[in-house]
Amino acid sequence: MQSRRLGAQGPEVSALGIGAMSFAEFYGPTTDENSYAIMDAAVEAGVTHVDTSNVYGMGRSENAIGAFLKSRGTAARDHFVIATKAGISKDADGNRCFDNSPEHFEAELDKSLERLGVECVDLFYMHRYQAERPIEEVTEALAALVKKGKTKSIGLSEIAPSTLRRAAAVHPIAAVQSEYSLATRAPELGLLQACEELGTAFVAFSPVGRSFLTDDPIPASRVPELGFLKVNPRFQQPNYDYNIAATDRFRALAAEMGMPAASLAIAWTLHKGDHVLPIPGTRSTSHFAELVKGTNATLTADDVARIEQVLPVGWAHGDRYSAGQWVGPERFS
Repeated sequence: MQSRRLGAQGPEVSALGIGAMSFAEFYGPTTDENSYAIMDAAVEAGVTHVDTSNVYGMGRSENAIGAFLKSRGTAARDHFVIATKAGISKDADGNRCFDNSPEHFEAELDKSLERLGVECVDLFYMHRYQAERPIEEVTEALAALVKKGKTKSIGLSEIAPSTLRRAAAVHPIAAVQSEYSLATRAPELGLLQACEELGTAFVAFSPVGRSFLTDDPIPASRVPELGFLKVNPRFQQPNYDYNIAATDRFRALAAEMGMPAASLAIAWTLHKGDHVLPIPGTRSTSHFAELVKGTNATLTADDVARIEQVLPVGWAHGDRYSAGQWVGPERFS
């Protein structure tokens, strides 16, 4: 397993990480035992980076990771570099809102530490930016948690390059997390570059396009069962059928190159910069093995050109988020 640095001053981690949203049934039913199997497979493969959040299943993902670490002992805790997040909340009427206050960050991190069964996490993110609160103030609140020994480093999720630069002027930002794949390439318009310049890791979630870039995309029949996807433009008709037809070309190319589609998607993402760290989620150990295989693939310039010929910039039908899902992520292009 190749390794990459999680921030200029951060630890070496596996180039591939685990996106643990899948531990909370985001893409379908699962069990804690199934999540443990993914974690065991990660140990076996040398995958050391696991990414979760306080709101994934309202603590379920963190609880699963904590229970796994407790059951496997000190060696397992020492193996994994753990990242979690906070900042998404609900108002008095139960509506989704964002809270970047120092009090919210610390209270939620304390709960996360308890669920995870650890005294300190390796990386703590602002999950969504509360636009009315200056990012400098938010960064100071996160930095205070480093001083208190509750996290070793801090990160930001779904923010603009300009926001990253302002935050980095206050305190080192170890990582920025955003969606990035052959299906979603907006980070190439300044965010990847800003991260590289500042020594900030770029953590790419949904690197296999929420299953479109795999050999087993989520079937249309299952989409209505999944709260996020049933309102996501790319999974609504006729966009869904168009996207399946487009990615059929990618699946054919992957087969021609002798690897699963998911492996090729991961290999492409890793090729985009030594500071890029994909964190795909999965509920399947066999699919996890395909993701790991992508870290062992070396792509030539010709390979990349062929990939980007079958899936050129802008190929995807539909926006990556619905209007409601766009509330929170900071647009910059």
